[in-house]
Amino acid sequence: MLISKKDEREKRGANQDEIIAFLGKGTRFKGVVTYEGTVRIDGHIEGEIVSSGALVVGESAVIDAEVSVGSVVCGGTINGNITATEKVQLLAPAVVTGSIKAPIIMIEAGVRFNGQCEMKGEPRAHSAIELEEQMAIAAND
Repeated sequence: MLISKKDEREKRGANQDEIIAFLGKGTRFKGVVTYEGTVRIDGHIEGEIVSSGALVVGESAVIDAEVSVGSVVCGGTINGNITATEKVQLLAPAVVTGSIKAPIIMIEAGVRFNGQCEMKGEPRAHSAIELEEQMAIAAND
């Protein structure tokens, strides 16, 4: 199985937790989504997403929702405000329309972001090993 650099980046940004749920391309959900752990969305969600865990938004995903999670890695479309306690990472070709509140915000070249950023709160402390791994990965991209 071939894994693209984008897939590798999405996996790294999702706290490396095992994905506990997956909403595939072509699926639709309307309502409130709550969970623990990591969830990947490649379909369409309308409503609200609430979790202390990680949210991975694939390129084909369209999320029309208020998002309040631990961390977000997004390569798709989010229409709504994002609040994260750890970080928000936007990967090209993501499109985000709404405010972002997080202690760490990373926006890759090629992302379209229309909204406001607010960087408040203390990010989770990273160990020296995690920082070295992230720097090594970034150097290889």
